[in-house]
Amino acid sequence: MNLTVILPILVPLATTVLCIGLWKNRAAQRWFSVAGAVALFASAVWLMMGTSDGEVLTTNSAGWPAPFGITLVADTLSAMLVVLNGVVGVCIVVYSLGAIDRKRESFGYHPLVHAVLAACSGAFMTGDIFNMYVWFEIMLLASFVLLTLGGERGQLEGAIKYVTLNLLSSGIFLAAIGLLYGMTGTLNMAHLAIVLDRSENPGAITALSMLFLVAFGIKAAVFPLFFWLPASYHTPPVAITALFAGLLTKVGVYSIIRTFTLLFDQQLDTTATIIMWISGLTMVTGVLGAACQFEIRRILAFHSVSQIGYMLMGLGIALYALAHAEPDSVAARETAKVALAGSAMFLLHHGIVKGNLFLISGLIQRLAGTSELKHLGGLIKTHPWTGVLFLVSALSLAGIPISTGFWGKFVLVKSGLSAGAFALVAASLGVSILTLYSMTKIWAEAFWKEPPESMPEPPPVHGTQDRVRIGLMTAPIVALAAGTLVLGIFVGPLYAVAERAGEQVLDTEGYQRAVLGEYYERAVEGTLRELATVPPANGDGTEGKP
Repeated sequence: MNLTVILPILVPLATTVLCIGLWKNRAAQRWFSVAGAVALFASAVWLMMGTSDGEVLTTNSAGWPAPFGITLVADTLSAMLVVLNGVVGVCIVVYSLGAIDRKRESFGYHPLVHAVLAACSGAFMTGDIFNMYVWFEIMLLASFVLLTLGGERGQLEGAIKYVTLNLLSSGIFLAAIGLLYGMTGTLNMAHLAIVLDRSENPGAITALSMLFLVAFGIKAAVFPLFFWLPASYHTPPVAITALFAGLLTKVGVYSIIRTFTLLFDQQLDTTATIIMWISGLTMVTGVLGAACQFEIRRILAFHSVSQIGYMLMGLGIALYALAHAEPDSVAARETAKVALAGSAMFLLHHGIVKGNLFLISGLIQRLAGTSELKHLGGLIKTHPWTGVLFLVSALSLAGIPISTGFWGKFVLVKSGLSAGAFALVAASLGVSILTLYSMTKIWAEAFWKEPPESMPEPPPVHGTQDRVRIGLMTAPIVALAAGTLVLGIFVGPLYAVAERAGEQVLDTEGYQRAVLGEYYERAVEGTLRELATVPPANGDGTEGKP
């Protein structure tokens, strides 16, 4: 068993169990929560290093090889997102020490956070489509409880919308898995890719793929399935919202990218057109919703929807380039690789920047007593460093040079122009302008204008304890803002990793060989079914595992 692959799941699961065991000891929970988050980040970096040479790492449960057992798979894209999981985990846990009240901590806040982190790591690395469903359900259960923690009216209202649509997604996902298994007889994604490519009915497979697109689309909050996100993201404490914004929708986007490049590549023209339309409409509707809002968290929630469109833009362009080119076209494959690299960069960029903007909104709430723009003003004079931190993340979200957002959009626009997706490129550039407008609105209203007469009195700061809590809230914001600047200035290594991720996503045969190993040839020949029912003999003549 490969510990490099297992640890990013095992560490948060163990932390969850430890925190539950220490249910009545709040101080111990906090220490173990921080230690667990740091350990998750360290294991994620170790995983990233293990994939740095382009190797696809795998491990199988209980000694059963793929496709007969449950497999975990880590390529560069998976490892990048697991690192994002670790970064967001550390920052959220540290921020929570200063922001989450004693009541919520006593109701299981810390074990729930680590359960979400474990589920995200599992979803990013699963090689089994049903196991992906299991990780989705763990994530849904833990996130739903986090959303309702505290039992406030607004939280419960938002949670009902959140869980209703996500349960619908789970039902569609499970039905799609059942139909897929009935059609193919396997759940291992590497094996599924081989079996589906041999199918004589690609139209039926494309129709089935739309069920998966709807299920994952709800999780990712794409148009027109995003209504649960802006209805729920402004209701819980900011630390929980930042966790959701940094990670949960990324799981849905990752699942779409993985399944539509590995499994459902039979009718590229149809799926490319659908995904490109979804991408463009998600960008436009999200940013228009943000332009109409005047509360910081509601603005950021709608922008979360808008930015998801950019993450899917790379996938749409990649499929479009491959669909409208000659077979084995080197130029089309290069365009597709660059487009997927743009999506990978945008996934990482958005997880850091949007999570940080939500954390900043919570700090503004703590310092000024409100996040309503009409009641804010003059913060650049009273809290100048908060203004600087906001400006770094806001300009990156809008894609101002030389930020991570700029480089991600640059790569996507470049690949879109190469593929001839001019309408989608035009939409993405127009949305960038409206994103800048929304960020400018927050800056002008909250920081630049004079304080209004209706501005509430800020919450008092009593002694050392309150200063420490504000310091704990500020530290991860500074770290994420610094990370945004570093990644924007030294973008070369980031792009090299993202490009390798795009190349590996397109190399479906390499993925299949890495996962199936010695059974790859038999999978291609279509003779694996007999192995599944009649295990071969061991060396001593006894019946053994396949």
